[in-house]
Amino acid sequence: MVAVRSARGHFGRWLARRLALGVVILLAVTLLVFLATQALPSNPSQTILGRNATPAAVAALNHKLGLDKPIVTQYLHWLGRLLRGHFGVSLATGQPVGSLLSQRIVNSLTLLFFAALIALPLSFFLGTITAVRRGPFDRVLLLIAVVLSALPDFVIAITLVILFATVVFTIFPGVALVPPGTSPLDNPNELVLPVMTLVLLNVPYLYRLVRASMIDVLGSEYVAMARLKGMPPRIVIVRHALRNALLPAIQGSGIVLGWLLGSVVVVENVFQYPGLGSALTNGVYNRDLPVIQGVVLVFAIGIVLFNLTADALTIWLTPKLRTGSDL
Repeated sequence: MVAVRSARGHFGRWLARRLALGVVILLAVTLLVFLATQALPSNPSQTILGRNATPAAVAALNHKLGLDKPIVTQYLHWLGRLLRGHFGVSLATGQPVGSLLSQRIVNSLTLLFFAALIALPLSFFLGTITAVRRGPFDRVLLLIAVVLSALPDFVIAITLVILFATVVFTIFPGVALVPPGTSPLDNPNELVLPVMTLVLLNVPYLYRLVRASMIDVLGSEYVAMARLKGMPPRIVIVRHALRNALLPAIQGSGIVLGWLLGSVVVVENVFQYPGLGSALTNGVYNRDLPVIQGVVLVFAIGIVLFNLTADALTIWLTPKLRTGSDL
């Protein structure tokens, strides 16, 4: 009982430190995002008013939007609104950024959920099977994974559109339009190609990580000792090898989830999917600084949470780390 309380105490202190570090990282991200958007080459007011706008009109709109204030003042004003839960107002539409992104966040999370639901178990399964039964199938699958890892996001997406939506087969729609006020689940067939693209983009890395970790564990002394004791192969793999190979795979899963979040920018634009990625692209095109800042901040929060969750699971599943002073 005392050991359990001590473990919880160590874990709680570690989690508090990591949460504090996550807050510091997000504050640093807000500064970098703000400076990066300020460095964009065009004037947002000029973009809104058009090329024929007079300098007086541009200056008046700059004053109205607060863009003529010093950069430090603009940043502190924006950060203060963020801390109050207000992402600002879109320069292009005049809508609050929070309400503008709320439905798009749901759409992107739906896409990420189904991609992760397929990619993570598939990677663990393929990595385990190919590590245990190495042979021609393992070599072919490894070659395919290396090729897929070398291909850009848009190449895989366009290839799937050509194969399954236009030239070869016409099984799935080539675009994934979600009308406002509706759910992506209302037309699930439109999600197939975007989800398939995200899966093909991220499975190769995690599959190879699980495979390498399993091969390393299967060659360890404690697995050899379990085999010498006459344990059935299935028990050796599940109870000894897979359990120890799981920890690097959990860390890799956090990285993969972060990559999934980053991949939606390209995938959503290829399939015209109304999520955070397309909102970011539209914001850059319109020089809509609050939208750009809001989307990038949401991405940063997601990546921090994914990595924090992976680290927390790793610590909790490792008794030595959970109860020791290394935390």
